[in-house]
Amino acid sequence: MGRLFGTDGVRGVANRELTPELAFDLGRAGAAVLAGEVQHKPRILIGSDTRISCGMLEASLAAGICAAGADAILCGVVPTPAIAYLTCAKGCDAGVVISASHNSFEFNGIKFFNAEGYKLPDRVEDEIEEMIARREASNRPEGERIGRISRYESAAADYTEHLKQTMGSDLSGLVIAMDCANGAASAIAPRLFRDLGAQVLSLGVTPDGININENCGSTHLGGLSHLVRDQACSLGLAFDGDADRMLAVDEYGDPVDGDIIMAIVADDMHRQGVLPSDTLVVTVMSNMGLDIAARERGIRLEKTKVGDRYVLESMIAGGYAIGGEQSGHIILTDHATTGDGMLSALRLLRALQSSKQTLGEARKIMTVLPQVLKSARIPNENKEAAMADPEILAMCADAERRLAGRGRVLVRASGTEPIVRVMLEGEDAGMISEMAEQIVKKIVERHG
Repeated sequence: MGRLFGTDGVRGVANRELTPELAFDLGRAGAAVLAGEVQHKPRILIGSDTRISCGMLEASLAAGICAAGADAILCGVVPTPAIAYLTCAKGCDAGVVISASHNSFEFNGIKFFNAEGYKLPDRVEDEIEEMIARREASNRPEGERIGRISRYESAAADYTEHLKQTMGSDLSGLVIAMDCANGAASAIAPRLFRDLGAQVLSLGVTPDGININENCGSTHLGGLSHLVRDQACSLGLAFDGDADRMLAVDEYGDPVDGDIIMAIVADDMHRQGVLPSDTLVVTVMSNMGLDIAARERGIRLEKTKVGDRYVLESMIAGGYAIGGEQSGHIILTDHATTGDGMLSALRLLRALQSSKQTLGEARKIMTVLPQVLKSARIPNENKEAAMADPEILAMCADAERRLAGRGRVLVRASGTEPIVRVMLEGEDAGMISEMAEQIVKKIVERHG
């Protein structure tokens, strides 16, 4: 068995790679590992997004949890950060989210949170995998020691109230266009922002099980941009399928990515004297324009490898308060243990209110260098060979030489999808696009 856990839980095509049988095994092993030392009957929260496969996987996952002698508490459709928050707030022993985030509906995933609301470190994931691989049949509770399944009907409402108390402010006068990706935020986000006084125009709020992320949400900003321009909105906000990431659109309909959002918020925190060590944590994928903007404002960038879990690890180790990814995963550790799209949106709006700027004005804090990101779709088992291929490495080195220090090349295998991502930055958009295409073509030719 290859490694089950990627950079964000266990992912795969539902009912083919992520099967009900595997969900059962993950539930049973996860409950045994995460709640094995407690002296009470363990309680584990389960939440999901809106995919058609979530009900199937939830049933199997809950059965596995109960088979390990833990109680499974079903929260229904809620954002990933809701489970992270509620697991800790309600004193549960673990939390599980069934979601494949920004991926299309046929994919799904299972990711765990510990009792403190944090994603699991590699060593704990390895322990869960080892238990599944050994197919342990011991410690099968019987009789009254079998777990129960119950429902937490107010989970979404309790999470929404937490956001209001944590980051709510008066949004009266704002007209906000909002795209909820037909995902977990659909029934929550529009109401939250209306309760705070904003007028909200919504897209992607009619989930049917198969339309999650379909030409909507943070990975498809076109519809939101049109709505902002057509209705003269103050700005637009877009979430992904499980609402742990957020991107924005300014009043002109132009996209604002995670790098710009983090620059705005970090600068606001810096000016208020609440940016620990004057540091913002980002990944190696962040645009070089962010380096320049941060340096000009006395903000230090701490860089990690790609993945919000690595950003969080660096933040905890250094005591930093804000970090994230260009894709819109933004972590505010003073208020959350994981990326939270709605919390990030509220913090962005607070920064704009503080500076008395529109998003179109505030985004000028950084100049984005041309960046091209292309994907080579290859089988998961070929990723390692592709990343070590001498011919591909030589192409990348040649591209770096041609950029002559005024750009960069970054090639990395996705931890959640069967693709290798090729990113180039430079001053000439046409040139870097052509070079990226050539590298992608070579990867597919040799390893696709």
